[in-house]
Amino acid sequence: MSVEIDPPELGFKRPFNQEVCQVLRLRNAGQESVVFKVKTTAPKHYCVRPNSGRIEPGRAVEVQVLLQALKDEPATDAKCKDKFLVQSVAVTPDMEHANVTSIFEKSPKSAVVERKIRVTWLAADATLPESKGNDSVLDEEPPSYNSPGGNFETPAPAAKKTEQLSPVPAPDFSEKPKSESPQPSEPATTFSNAKAAVASVLPSSDELKAQLADANAQIQRLKDRLADQGLRQRKTGGDAKAAPAAMQQSHQQSESGVPVQMVAGLCLISFLIAYFFF
Repeated sequence: MSVEIDPPELGFKRPFNQEVCQVLRLRNAGQESVVFKVKTTAPKHYCVRPNSGRIEPGRAVEVQVLLQALKDEPATDAKCKDKFLVQSVAVTPDMEHANVTSIFEKSPKSAVVERKIRVTWLAADATLPESKGNDSVLDEEPPSYNSPGGNFETPAPAAKKTEQLSPVPAPDFSEKPKSESPQPSEPATTFSNAKAAVASVLPSSDELKAQLADANAQIQRLKDRLADQGLRQRKTGGDAKAAPAAMQQSHQQSESGVPVQMVAGLCLISFLIAYFFF
């Protein structure tokens, strides 16, 4: 079962630098509900509202076909090659509550009735043909087709002149805690840890100065002791063999008085003081 279409052809009057609208009247003269789809070979030029729907028995639906404004006006003698295709299929009881898309997908192709509608370009002073009665429409409507002869696509449901831009998020003025400062890199952290460890082990500057003063005082005492022993040996006039023994004894005493570890530590402390404070 197919729907009745009035008019059988769509005529659009010039000029085409503005939108031109025509109305298709689809009528269901049968005893069953039908669903329909409207497709076109030029979906970028036309907008159809509605482009699909349902028609109850004995009811009719008006479909607005809008030709959008063309950039270039076609020549006066140019013929329009655009076509429309109206598909309709009866609604079976098991699909009573299904939507239009599901009904077309589940229905066999042999149950889908297709009607082609041609488009013509008319002059600005041309008169559009009046809508004919239902009987005339049934007599003059083109034959039904089971498959379209051209590449038909569903046009847009409504005309939209402005492009839809993605929404820009509104700025957030709520108070937020400041983000934490970034963590230092691994080499910087290692150097800081090493520096802190050395600083914790080393004594303070006052302690270093005190230790340095004590070391200088002890060295001066050792020098004085060595000088006193040299004077005593000269006065006593000991033999030559006793002199080396006294020197060796004084050397042992000096070694026993100032350990090598202390001298090395003092050198290390002096180097660190010069490195960190000077």
